[in-house]
Amino acid sequence: MAVNREQSPFGTVLTAMVTPMLADGSVDYPGVGRLAEYLVANGNDGIVVNGTTGEAPTTTDDEKSRILAAVLESVGDAAFVVAGVGTNDTAHSVELARAAQDAGARGLLAVTPYYNKPPQAGILAHFNKLADNVDLPIMLYDIPGRTGTAIEWETLVQLAEHRNIVAVKDAKGDLESVVEVLRRTDLVWYSGDDGLNLPFLSIGGAGFVSVTGHFVAQRLGELATTFWSGDVTKAIEINEALQPVSTGLFRTQGAILTKAALNELGLPAGPMRLPLVDATAEQIAVLRSDLALGAVAGFTA
Repeated sequence: MAVNREQSPFGTVLTAMVTPMLADGSVDYPGVGRLAEYLVANGNDGIVVNGTTGEAPTTTDDEKSRILAAVLESVGDAAFVVAGVGTNDTAHSVELARAAQDAGARGLLAVTPYYNKPPQAGILAHFNKLADNVDLPIMLYDIPGRTGTAIEWETLVQLAEHRNIVAVKDAKGDLESVVEVLRRTDLVWYSGDDGLNLPFLSIGGAGFVSVTGHFVAQRLGELATTFWSGDVTKAIEINEALQPVSTGLFRTQGAILTKAALNELGLPAGPMRLPLVDATAEQIAVLRSDLALGAVAGFTA
């Protein structure tokens, strides 16, 4: 049985925040704080730091700690600050999780171990080990397109038995499996794919861990509340109006175009770290058109 969305430990709209960087490729810690403040002021209930969009694969453990600290210092208790701690090494993930808990994070995001492609028994043991070592709510991140391995619904049902494993960020898009888990557990479900936000709500989703939330968090909140109020027709209209934003930001790797759009708006973002590369002039021109079509403030046709 799905948990009532009002009982969610993370809120409704969370943005998976980029990590602002300076021209030399170092982390822009003041910019991290300013961007976090901007996101909270513009409709986000929460912020996820050190995730995929935050370029976690290329930031060091020390940088991750300082990024989290900068966000916590800037937004305090005004938002649910969730720290990404997932790696493909269980012991390392535990270290990151403990450090994030000690720093004051209110929750953890843990991705499926990637590259080494563990069997389901390994996935189960990995997440349970992580959850055994902290006292924070954990959101599992199921994104087989990046990790190479899906968390099967039977495994999710077993993981839900752990008191600290409370939610799933779903970027797998297998809605039938989601229903199987929701009717058997109290896991809270978040859309991790902006293009499927409304379908996830329709089967019991509690909200979004979004990339488009950098720009349209208030409208995402409106999408959720409109749907939950029973005005499905209006929710469909909002979802359709937001689709160009989702399409536009994911024409290539999402962090690339998100940073490009933030730079266009004069907000902290800066360059990418290799192997990711900055958007080209041609990509930025298309992006401007996409965001204008999606009525993102600051972009005009």
